[in-house]
Amino acid sequence: MKAYVFPGQGAQFVGMGKDLYESSPLAKELFEKANDILGFRITDLMFAGTDEDLRQTKVTQPAIFLHSVILAKTLGEAFKPEMVAGHSLGEFSALVAAGALSFEDGLVLVSKRAMAMQKACEINPSTMAAILGMDDEKVEEICNEIEEVVVPANYNSLGQIVISGSNKGIDLAIEKLTAAGAKRAIKLNVGGAFHSPMMEPARIELEKAINETNFSNPVCPVYQNVNAVAVTDANEIKKNLNAQLTAPVRWTASVKNMIADGATSFTEVGPGNVLQGLIKKVDRTMQVQSA
Repeated sequence: MKAYVFPGQGAQFVGMGKDLYESSPLAKELFEKANDILGFRITDLMFAGTDEDLRQTKVTQPAIFLHSVILAKTLGEAFKPEMVAGHSLGEFSALVAAGALSFEDGLVLVSKRAMAMQKACEINPSTMAAILGMDDEKVEEICNEIEEVVVPANYNSLGQIVISGSNKGIDLAIEKLTAAGAKRAIKLNVGGAFHSPMMEPARIELEKAINETNFSNPVCPVYQNVNAVAVTDANEIKKNLNAQLTAPVRWTASVKNMIADGATSFTEVGPGNVLQGLIKKVDRTMQVQSA
């Protein structure tokens, strides 16, 4: 079975999507529609902006979403997903690609998500850190011992977990996890504690927008971040999406469950190749490729 996966924040690069815009009339039409919906020419920043331009949250998330979704649409008949999943932001791309959300509604939600997350970051100064070479259970145990807010945020692959929390909480966690034997504990260059309780203001704001948006049943199962299992019901998709911002991304479990349910190949749709690497860490025998 063919599985398609969609990347999240961090995969952006200057020039992303320019080849699609120039080579496909459909892509050009969708990019121009996106400029109108967003109220600014995001294509100018994607194609010829600076790294700094692309790091603005209001640009980063819609840019990655647009690259992923438009690439999927330009594949035409070749795009026949039998299951899909997206990492964090990528879940919105996956839902549009699987027909659960329209292109327009998906873009509006992603834009609102980016703005809500930016506001939450300003309310609660916070950050994240990558922990390598330690069992998930040990990371969870040490996080639970810390009185500051610090929680597992992304279960990316075996031996790679990202934690999220207050600045003080992350510093304490890095110290304790390193002392307990983690191979590496690296603070990430992000301005907020994504997928943690500190995103609650953003979750509340986004929930209203999600609940007002029309969702359909997808054409294939979607493996959502919060529970890592196949979902095909529009109402359940909505409920899981509402919980996503404050819950961890269960990527390792998602990949394992997709393989258990019959996935034989994974195609990453969007910028970069991060997800291909993570999938190979979960199962070396899997066939992975970029769209």
